[in-house]
Amino acid sequence: MFRLVPAPSCRRFASKTLANPSAFARDLTRHNIHRATLSTRSQTNHSQASSARRLPLPLTPRRLQSQFQPLRPPTIAELGKPAKAKTYRRSRKWLRRLIRTALVVGAVLAADQYFYDACLSRTFRTFANGLFVAVDYKINFRPDPWIGDSVEDLHRRSATRLFELLRNNGGLYLKIGQAIAMQSAILPPEFQKMFARMFDDATQNSWKEVEQVIKEDFGKTPEEVFGISFDGDPSKGVMERTARASASVAQVHWARLADGREVAIKIQKREIARQVEWDLWAFKVVTKIYTWYFDLPLYSLVPYISDRLMLETDFQNEARNGEKMRNLIQNEPRLKNRVYIPETYPSMSSKRVMTAEWIEGIRLWDKEGINNTWRGGYGKGSPGAGGVQLDAPPAHVVANISRKQPDDEKLKPERDAWRGPAKKGGLGLPLKPVMQTMVDLFSAQMFLWGLVHCDPHPGNIFIRRLPSGKPELVLIDHGLYISMDPKFRLEYALFWRSLMTFDNKTIAKVTQEWGINAPDIFASATLMRPYEGGDGKTLAEIRAMSKKEQKVRQFEMQQKMRAGVRDILSNQDKFPQELIFIGRNLRIVQGNNQFLGSPVNRVKITGTWASRALAENREASLSQRWKEYGKHLLFRTVLISTDFVFYWAKIRQWLGVGKGMDDDIEESMRKMAEGMGVELQHGVFDG
Repeated sequence: MFRLVPAPSCRRFASKTLANPSAFARDLTRHNIHRATLSTRSQTNHSQASSARRLPLPLTPRRLQSQFQPLRPPTIAELGKPAKAKTYRRSRKWLRRLIRTALVVGAVLAADQYFYDACLSRTFRTFANGLFVAVDYKINFRPDPWIGDSVEDLHRRSATRLFELLRNNGGLYLKIGQAIAMQSAILPPEFQKMFARMFDDATQNSWKEVEQVIKEDFGKTPEEVFGISFDGDPSKGVMERTARASASVAQVHWARLADGREVAIKIQKREIARQVEWDLWAFKVVTKIYTWYFDLPLYSLVPYISDRLMLETDFQNEARNGEKMRNLIQNEPRLKNRVYIPETYPSMSSKRVMTAEWIEGIRLWDKEGINNTWRGGYGKGSPGAGGVQLDAPPAHVVANISRKQPDDEKLKPERDAWRGPAKKGGLGLPLKPVMQTMVDLFSAQMFLWGLVHCDPHPGNIFIRRLPSGKPELVLIDHGLYISMDPKFRLEYALFWRSLMTFDNKTIAKVTQEWGINAPDIFASATLMRPYEGGDGKTLAEIRAMSKKEQKVRQFEMQQKMRAGVRDILSNQDKFPQELIFIGRNLRIVQGNNQFLGSPVNRVKITGTWASRALAENREASLSQRWKEYGKHLLFRTVLISTDFVFYWAKIRQWLGVGKGMDDDIEESMRKMAEGMGVELQHGVFDG
C-alpha cells in the first residue's frame, strides 16, 4: 500500500541536515506521524498491521543523539554568575528635574494669573514674539528672501504675529498698537491692512470687580459715592450694573443721580493698574533692542509715546483736558453754540473713576440718523441738546431694580420718539454744516489754542439737533491730547499757509528747523494730497526706482524709506514729536469728511484757520499783526481758486463721475504713490 523510506536514506537525509538538528527533528516527527496516520486508515488485517508496526524506525546517528535533551530548567551553574541590575540613574535624575520644573512653572503661572493679572506671561509673550520678528527680518529682508517669495511675505508674517500678540495681551497693548500705527505713511501696506482691524473693544468686567475699584479709590461703596440705591428707593438715584460700553482700559456705566442729572461713569478695569508698568517696560525694552538691532533711532520716540499712553490711564488728566476744552470753546464765539463738551464732576471722580455728563445723540457713523427727516416736532431739539435735562426712567422700572440681574440690567429710557412710529426718522440735518463744524473745531485746536484732541474717530463724536434746527457737535473721550509749544504752533500755521500758496522757500526753512530733509514728501503727507511744489529731488529719486524689477524695486523703496526715517528721527533735538499725533488727527478728520461724501472743502477751511491764527497772534507787535492781517486778506483771496476745484469735484459727484474733493485728492495721492512703487492704505484707524 505504501513505501517506507529505507534506513540508509534517512541517514543521508540526516547527514545533509546536520547543520540544523532542530530542522531534522521536525522532519523526523512529521514522518512518524505520517506513518501512524496511514496505518489507521488501512483496511488490512491484524497481521499486516502488526508487521507494519514491527518495521524498524529510522536510526538516529550516534553523533546526533547528544543534540537532543529532554526539556528541563537550567541549573545554577549553567546560568552563570548573576549580573547587577541597571538603575538608569541619569534618566531618573532628569525625570525628577523635569517634574520639578513643571511644578515650578505651573505654580509661577498660577500665581501670575491670580495675583499679578498675567503680567509675567504677557511680558514673556512680548519678548518671544519680538525675538521671532527681529530674527525673521534680519534673515529675510533682502530682494530674494530665504523664506517666502518676497519682502511682502515677510511683512505679512510679521504683521500677523504682532497683531495676534497685541490682541491676545489686550489692555494697554491695544493702545500701544494704535500709537505705532498712527503714521500709516511709514508702515508697509501689510501692517496697515492688518492693524486696521485692531478695534479697542473688550469684554466687560463683573460688577464685583467694578465695586472693588470704587471702594479702593474712594473708600466708600458705589451707593455712598453716587447717592444711588439698588433696592428701588425713590429718593435716591439709580445705576446700571451692566456696562453700556467696554474697551481695553475701561468700561462705562449709566446712572441717574438723585438730583436728576444723568451721568456716564467711566471705570478703569482693575487689572490695568498693575499691568501698565509692566507693559510700558516691555515696550521700552523691545524698542531699545530694535533700535540697536536695526540701526533705527526708534527709541527716541518711546518716552513721548509712553507719557501719552500713561496719561490715558489717568482719568483725572482726562477730566482736566475736557474742562480746558470746554472753557476754550465757551470763550470762542465762532464755536460756542456749535460745539458741546460734556461737564465732568470732580467730586465723583478719581484717577480710575471719572463721572461726566451723559450724552444722548447720534454717532457720526450713522449717516442716515443724521440726514433722515426730523419727526420730533417743530421748534424742538433732540434729547439733551444744549444741555437740557433728560427725562427720568419710569417709576415701575426703578421699583423693580432689586429683582433685575446685575449682568443684564437696562434702566435707561430709549428716548427715540423723535424718530417717529416706524423708527426711520433722523435729525433732519444737512451734512455740510456738520462737517464744517468738525473741521473748524480741530483746526482751532491746532492753530489757535495748541491743545489737540488726537482721537477724533466717529465713535467719539455725537451729533444732536438744537431747537433752532442747527447741528450741535459733542466731543467725548479727552484722554489723548497733546499740547503744542507756542513757537511750534505758529511755525505749523506758517507751514500750512505756505503750502497753500506754494511758498517753497518758507516751507524749506520751516522743515529744516524741524530736521526734515524731504520737504516735498512731508508736504504731501500733511496735505494728504500730492504736493507739486519744491525741488522734487526726493520724488525724482523714488520715481527712478519704479523702472526696476518689482522685487528689487520694493526692496530698494523700503530701504529708501528706512533711510528717510533714520534721517528724520536721528535729530530729535529738532524734530517736533507732536507731529506724530497731529498727523493722526488730520487723517481721521479727512476720513470723516470722505465718509460723509466730502461735503466741505477741508483743505481750504484748515488753511484759513492757519492764516487766521498768524493774524490773531497776541504776542506779536502791533505792526507785525497788521502785516499778518494783510497777508491773511490776500490769502483769503488766493483761496478762492480752491473753490473752483471743490465745486468742479461736486459737479462730477452729482453726475456720478466722482465721489467728492477729498476722494479725488486721495485717488491722485494713491496714483502718485503707485508710480513710486508704494501702496497707500489710509483706512487705518479711521474709527
